[in-house]
Amino acid sequence: MILIQKRCETHAALNEQLVLPFEQRSKSRLRTRLASGEEAGVFIERGTILRGGDLLLAEDGRVVQVIAAEERVMQATCADAHALACAAYHLGNRHVAVEIGPGWLRFMADHVLRDMLLGLGAQVTELNAPFEPEAGAYAHGIGHRHDFEKQGNVAGGIIHQYSNRKA
Repeated sequence: MILIQKRCETHAALNEQLVLPFEQRSKSRLRTRLASGEEAGVFIERGTILRGGDLLLAEDGRVVQVIAAEERVMQATCADAHALACAAYHLGNRHVAVEIGPGWLRFMADHVLRDMLLGLGAQVTELNAPFEPEAGAYAHGIGHRHDFEKQGNVAGGIIHQYSNRKA
């Protein structure tokens, strides 16, 4: 069994892939299998969420790329930005994990949430897609890292780092 305990920041040659749905990517202790079929134990820092594209370093030196598995999700779109903001508010008010994209919201498939959003005037479709929800404003090191790197940050979604504004 391969043992994985660290993130890998290098872009070294990839040796393996680990394909996981979001629920498993949000666990810090996990027994699973690599894409090759080899058994793997993942023991990473508590509170860490693995994102598609993350690299992990196994104890034997192999570099493992995390792949966000496709899952059954629902995608909501709205006629305008105000309606989309209302839909996002109502999902957030229910503490639902939400992925925000250009003009859409994604959440794990749930008929009750679908019906609520339809009642608010949203269009809701079901699809299979990787799910990468927002980590939340107070999450430590588990934000959408690629967004923060573009802004010069590398630590992730730490609330104090949202103030890149010039006073």
